[in-house]
Amino acid sequence: MASVTTPRPTAPSTPAAATPHRPRPVLDWRVRFAALSVVWGFSFLLIKVGTQGFAPFQVTFGRLLFGTAVLAVALAVKRERLPRGARTWGHLAVAALLLNALPFSLFAYAELTIPSTLAGICNATSPLWGMVLSLVALSEDRPTRRRVAGLGLGFLGVLTVLGAWQGFSGLDARGTALALLASLSYPVGWIYVRRTLAGSAHSNLSLTGGQLLLATAQLAVVTPLFTTLPTSLPVVPLLAVAALGALGTGLAVLLQFGLVSEVGPTTAQMVTYFIPVIATAAGVALLGEPLTWSTPVGALIVIAGAALTQSRARR
Repeated sequence: MASVTTPRPTAPSTPAAATPHRPRPVLDWRVRFAALSVVWGFSFLLIKVGTQGFAPFQVTFGRLLFGTAVLAVALAVKRERLPRGARTWGHLAVAALLLNALPFSLFAYAELTIPSTLAGICNATSPLWGMVLSLVALSEDRPTRRRVAGLGLGFLGVLTVLGAWQGFSGLDARGTALALLASLSYPVGWIYVRRTLAGSAHSNLSLTGGQLLLATAQLAVVTPLFTTLPTSLPVVPLLAVAALGALGTGLAVLLQFGLVSEVGPTTAQMVTYFIPVIATAAGVALLGEPLTWSTPVGALIVIAGAALTQSRARR
């Protein structure tokens, strides 16, 4: 979920000569790419189902708890340790808030009043926000005509999805604003990670394991302050939260690591553009959410604009 996802903290690449005998993956990268698209695309449906039985903070806490458990198993299997150093843990605490605790909670609250389809499309605006922020915060990122055009096209798509020509009638402004704020939180977190944790000696798995652990701790503190213990544990919402955490957070991160390592970050990040399509199809087919012509048309415009903002002119 541009995620609705844990972005990979960048670490120095290992020279190819140092790993000449990298084991061949069991599944082709295209199969894993499709699996990641489906898992993240269905995350918005799972959030919606989870909030039917639990409070939004409880959904987020459960999601992080199950996701952290998956990363803990992966760390144990690979015999890796969590990061060391107070400075690193301090940066990870901020990353956990911006990339996990805050956006996951905002999406959960947003889906109390907006369809999962709209939440998935709002998530696709992350690259658009990211371009705007990177131009301000990252001096190495320079605007180009293509990227500026993509930015304008993307926000035109957002207005199409929201039905701006109708005065946004029938739209829950608060829920939509929360979803857009969640999508904005991701690039803020990415820029923070890029400035503070890039070049870390710790592995990506180690850093992300620590990040999810801290995000879980943050929700463990916040959740009891704003919610009460549920009087029952409805099966379907509970299974939705478990799947959201174990698959949509834990397994998805591992799949993402493998794709970035094998085909590079540029190809791996293309999964972002499939998420709103799958989220829309899942919401309409399985939850019976309404669909007007402006939703798929606007989503395609958003995706095209986001793709342009991430493109680079060939030399």
